[in-house]
Amino acid sequence: MGYILAIDQGTTSSRAIVFDAALTPVATAQQEFTQHFPHSGWVEHDPEEIWQSVLTTSRLAIEKGGIAAKDIAGIGITNQRETTVVWDRETGQPIHNAIVWQDRRTANYCRDLREDGFEEVVTSRTGLLVDPYFSATKLRWLLENVEGAREAAEAGKLAFGTIDSWLIWKLTGGKAHATDATNAARTMLYDIAKGRWSTTIAKKLGVPMEMLPEVKDCAAEFGVTDPGHFGVEIPILGVAGDQQAATVGQACFKPGMLKSTYGTGCFALLNTGDQMVRSENRLLTTIAYQLDGKVTYALEGSIFIAGAVVQWLRDGLKIIESAGDTQSLAEAADPEQEVIIVPAFTGLGAPYWNPDCRGAVFGLTRNSGPAEFARAALESVGFQTRDLLEAMQADWSDDARPTLRVDGGMTASDWAMQFLSDILGAPVDRPKVLETTALGAAWLAGYKAGLCPEPDEFATSWALDRNFTPQMEEAAREARYGAWKKAVRATIAAV
Repeated sequence: MGYILAIDQGTTSSRAIVFDAALTPVATAQQEFTQHFPHSGWVEHDPEEIWQSVLTTSRLAIEKGGIAAKDIAGIGITNQRETTVVWDRETGQPIHNAIVWQDRRTANYCRDLREDGFEEVVTSRTGLLVDPYFSATKLRWLLENVEGAREAAEAGKLAFGTIDSWLIWKLTGGKAHATDATNAARTMLYDIAKGRWSTTIAKKLGVPMEMLPEVKDCAAEFGVTDPGHFGVEIPILGVAGDQQAATVGQACFKPGMLKSTYGTGCFALLNTGDQMVRSENRLLTTIAYQLDGKVTYALEGSIFIAGAVVQWLRDGLKIIESAGDTQSLAEAADPEQEVIIVPAFTGLGAPYWNPDCRGAVFGLTRNSGPAEFARAALESVGFQTRDLLEAMQADWSDDARPTLRVDGGMTASDWAMQFLSDILGAPVDRPKVLETTALGAAWLAGYKAGLCPEPDEFATSWALDRNFTPQMEEAAREARYGAWKKAVRATIAAV
């Protein structure tokens, strides 16, 4: 049994990758699923559609790999975080669509909590800020707005979970209701210092404790699959939220190591070891991973819109046919124009945390066209990343900026990565394996199965594809970043 099945359940698609014992990808399958936008600022997924996409891609990856299910030593799951599902324990049916991490419907309730002085309680226990981004207020909304939900929850008939918990439940045929510490840490209900659900927060939000899943290490026994899914029982041995899985996949095991993942959003994590750093700059204190009962903490900055701004160019404005078109357009853009896109489509994340902002474009001229929009879209990701690193440096260290390890779909663009290095004034390392999220999930499962090496040995296998170093002059860098900050201030002022 020398294979690992990694399930990478993302915001817009589900993927399954079969890895061999050396953590080399053998076969991949991917399937997109429907995005639902019932109101402005609302984003939903159909949990059953997600489950079917996971089951389909998992079966297809095994088939494409030419292996038997019995040869899989374990399953690793990584998932879009914060997205909230509630289902009936008896029927296994969701009571409503999943409310996605991007969803802002609970913004007013979050404002009430902050005005009530409750954010200090939340931050002291969870390391998070009170924001619609996290699961807890989404869960409360479901209990308040789905007919009969609160009564059923208080009677112990409903289960809550982030996407990992939902998939574990479905894979095990309803026998396991569990999550890992990294996903629990993103719910706004989990005390990351004490390692348990917070009764204080749950009571304030009206969440019955019976709804909450059991919390385990990232590498642990989460149950076995129902034989009906793959013909045999396969143990689920690794679980981590997507950004934490990428941190593991990037082998950021030492304090001070930094990674940033560019998918639908952008998420930078700085390993702070056993030190739980309390941010003074509106970053999040979170769990990087938990192995063998030991917690490793991180500072995290979250950008809601990264790759999604390129999707907007493709699907909204229809000025590109594919994401790959942005590089050639950016290269052809008029250097005299300074178009800036602030992609606050669903509010601004760290370090601003303004859920009411909406996107804005500055610097348009009569000659602005697709090339200038493409360049501005890619640059917006670099600018937002610098926002995060400025805040991290203020919280963690005043030393020179560390090398940033990057991954995710957008990193395939040399132009975007060079601009990122330029605007940060720091080196950017792109690994040979860009799919570090799935790799991290595979390593966790393989580590628990006894197939994969200890963290230090695994770290030696990290391989560089390309190093990007700053080429922009300091004065130009600061002028460009100053223009971005001015645009953000104007966007916030328009609320």
